[in-house]
Amino acid sequence: MTDEPTVLTVLTTTDAAGKAEELARSAVEARLAACAQVSGPVASVYRWEGAVETAREWRVLFKTAAARYGALEEHIRRHHDYDTPEIIAVPVVRGGADYLAWVARESAG
Repeated sequence: MTDEPTVLTVLTTTDAAGKAEELARSAVEARLAACAQVSGPVASVYRWEGAVETAREWRVLFKTAAARYGALEEHIRRHHDYDTPEIIAVPVVRGGADYLAWVARESAG
């Protein structure tokens, strides 16, 4: 076993359910992620341009092969309308072997 993760979860948020669903669908169609889950709305509280803001957002959680991260990040940036979209990748360190193999296979490109 290597120290490098083979599967990542990648999180982003957006301000509308339709935008979140389109990001999810377009990434899966492009084989940049095996699947993506949309959840929300969630309340986000953050500092932006010197002020504390509160907004309703929808989360998109992508499951992808680690080797596809760069292409997925580029896809999110290209299709996202935020100036600074949240894009966070977390390694999957354990999971069902059959599920992780499926993720790797479906997002192999």
